[in-house]
Amino acid sequence: MERTKEKINSASLLKFLLPSLLGISFFMVPISYEGEITIPIAILSGWLQNLLTEFLPEIMTVIIVLTLLGTIITKFLKPAFIVKGSFFYHLFNVTTVWFVARLLGAIFAILTLLQIGPEWIWSENTGGLLLNDLLPILFSVFLFAGLFLPLLLNFGLLELFGALLTKIMRPVFKLPGRSSIDCVASWLGDGTIGVLLTSKQYEEGYYTKREAAIIGTTFSVVSITFSLVVISQVNLGHLFVPFYITITAAGVFAAIISPRIPPLSRMPDTYYMDKPAAATEDIPKGYTPFSWGLKLAVTKASQNQSLKAFFQQGGKNILDMWMGVAPIVMALGTLALIVAEYTPVFKYLGMPFIPILELMQVPEARAASETLVVGFADMFLPSVIGASIESEMTRFIIACTSVTQLIYMSEVGGLLLGSKIPVTFKHLVIIFIQRTILTLPIIVLAAHIIF
Repeated sequence: MERTKEKINSASLLKFLLPSLLGISFFMVPISYEGEITIPIAILSGWLQNLLTEFLPEIMTVIIVLTLLGTIITKFLKPAFIVKGSFFYHLFNVTTVWFVARLLGAIFAILTLLQIGPEWIWSENTGGLLLNDLLPILFSVFLFAGLFLPLLLNFGLLELFGALLTKIMRPVFKLPGRSSIDCVASWLGDGTIGVLLTSKQYEEGYYTKREAAIIGTTFSVVSITFSLVVISQVNLGHLFVPFYITITAAGVFAAIISPRIPPLSRMPDTYYMDKPAAATEDIPKGYTPFSWGLKLAVTKASQNQSLKAFFQQGGKNILDMWMGVAPIVMALGTLALIVAEYTPVFKYLGMPFIPILELMQVPEARAASETLVVGFADMFLPSVIGASIESEMTRFIIACTSVTQLIYMSEVGGLLLGSKIPVTFKHLVIIFIQRTILTLPIIVLAAHIIF
């Protein structure tokens, strides 16, 4: 019991508390700003977007093209200064599949920026949507999230919550306690922040392949703010509270079931580069979860005292996100939106849901079925298409399902594939279908109760 009496001096405690509280305030504390509930990171991101709004498509095109050039130089010329510098070699030395994706991303970005070539590539509903609307958001979110991410990662916050919440997260979701921070950051901030947090934790050896895949595909939910945008798009903003309760209940149910069925259940429990971090979930004898978590947190914080190292890590995070993720989002997002906009593929894929929706007594089942699969291309598309449906109940179901499906290629899907998290396109397709099947009955039941 002597260990419970260990004293933590004030200086060590402050090294943990101050950066961690700053990180929580940036990423997790919702505040009212210009009539909306948001978080400080989103405010900073919005400010930068407004400041650079005319130039962000050009800036993102330059970043995507520079990524391609760096990849070509690294793969074919292998200059010593890149090969010896592990960060840039790691960033540019990608497999053939990702090289092709970066090539496509650069081509799509240039054609869209200059509005040349086939219109179906650069139209406002395909490449234009990504380059002019989504990528500018990712530019500014990545800048501030990447810079301040070390506040959440490097100063003991995850160690404290890991010790406190393992007994909840492990039996319920098959995840370590520290993953709770990823979930909250997604919920209050944005799914992109959750993916970035998870990817970094996976690369540092804190999550196994299976755990990283579960968190990335199950907990990278859209923010409360964007959920409000979705329900408003289908003209049901007055039902936001029952809407959010419904998607939370459906999302938790899917998060409990998904890790227990393939493909997530069959992911290997091995670590990135087979290098697990020296972290344990066991609470030593003589400690409570809080006292042990606090000890781990203070120890972690004491290892990160250099301001220079903090900004170096932040800078690497930013470049990793801009150059590693943006080309993939541009390539895969554009392809998915082209299929959604100019082909009947998603209409045909939605047809099997017609008898299911009719069995569940959903009005206008045929029109609703078309929206159930198109969300794989972009999460906002179902609400845009479904806004013209007369039945309020059906519009409610469409809005709820589009949020709980979670995987969409124009953002979260592209981010997952562009990150180190070990999921493939095939995995994302299967998980998207699974989440649709798992959450739809709960959403329809709630809709029948509400309407």
